[in-house]
Amino acid sequence: MPLHIETPLIASDSLSQAAGRRIRLKLDNLQPSGSFKIRGIGAACKAHARTGKRRFVSSSGGNAGIAVAYAGRCLSVPVVVVVPETTTERARALIRAQGAELVVHGAAWHEAHALAQSLLGEEDAFLHPFDDPLLWQGHATLIDEVAAAGTKPDAIVLSVGGGGLFCGVVEGLRRNGWQDVPIVAAETGGADALARSLAANERIALDAITSIATSLGARQVCKHAFTLAQQHPVRPAVVSDQAAVQACERFLDDHRMLVEPACGASLAVAYGQAGALADAADVLVVVCGGVTATAQQLHQWHAALDANP
Repeated sequence: MPLHIETPLIASDSLSQAAGRRIRLKLDNLQPSGSFKIRGIGAACKAHARTGKRRFVSSSGGNAGIAVAYAGRCLSVPVVVVVPETTTERARALIRAQGAELVVHGAAWHEAHALAQSLLGEEDAFLHPFDDPLLWQGHATLIDEVAAAGTKPDAIVLSVGGGGLFCGVVEGLRRNGWQDVPIVAAETGGADALARSLAANERIALDAITSIATSLGARQVCKHAFTLAQQHPVRPAVVSDQAAVQACERFLDDHRMLVEPACGASLAVAYGQAGALADAADVLVVVCGGVTATAQQLHQWHAALDANP
C-alpha cells in the first residue's frame, strides 16, 4: 500500500466566481503529512527500505522533512532531517513529533543540504526534497487521479520551488496523454528561480531567497525541471508575498482550510484573474499543502507586509 492517499478533487464555487472560469482544486493539503510531498517521498522511502537501507537522511525547508519523518515512522526506519534556520518552529515541531532527529543548520536550504549529505553512511538513503526520479514518479500519481476522474483541464496551476512537483506533474501528464495541457508555474517574488531562468534561457541561481514563502526556497530549480520547462508548455506567474498571504487568508474563509504562502502563490493566480489563465475555461489548481503555517503566522505576515509594502 502507498503511504499517500487519493485526495479529493472538488469544484470551487468561490474561486470560480473570482476567476471568472471553472476552478477545480486537487486537495493535496489533506495528505497524511500535510502536503503533496508524501506522494514521491513515500514511494522513494519504500523503495529504499526494500533494498535494506537502515536510515533515511534528508534536507528540507519543512514539508519534505515532515514527509520523510512520517514515512520513516510508518516503515520503522530512523530519520535525520536537516533544516535551515528559516524553517518555521511549527515545521520543526512537526518533524520531531514524527520521531525524527532534527538538525538546524545554515541560513538557507542549500547549506542544510550540504550538511545532510555529509552525514550519509553506507546503510543510509538520502531523500532529496525535489531532485530525484523516484519522487517524480510518485508525484505523477496526482495526475493519474485527476485523469481517472475523467475531465481534462485546460490548464494546471501549481507552485514551483525546486521543481519536484512540476517534474511529477509533467510526467503524469505525459503518461496520461495530456502533454498538451499547459502548466502555470506560480512563484513568489524573491523565490522565482524558474521564471528568471526561463526569461534568461538558462538555469540560474538566485543570490538569496527574499520571499516569506520559504517552502519555495530553493535558489535554483533542478536541472530536470528546467529541461522540462523548455519542452512542455509553461506559463510563469510571479506573485507578491502580499498576494500569496492574502490568498491564503481568503482561502481559509472560502474553504475552511489553512495553507501556507507557498501554496498561496497558486491560489493568488486564480483569485487574481491572472492573464496566464485567459484562454482556459477549466482550470485545475494544485493545493499543495499548508501544515507548516498557522493562522497567527498569516496575520503576522499580513501585518508586516502591510507595514513594509
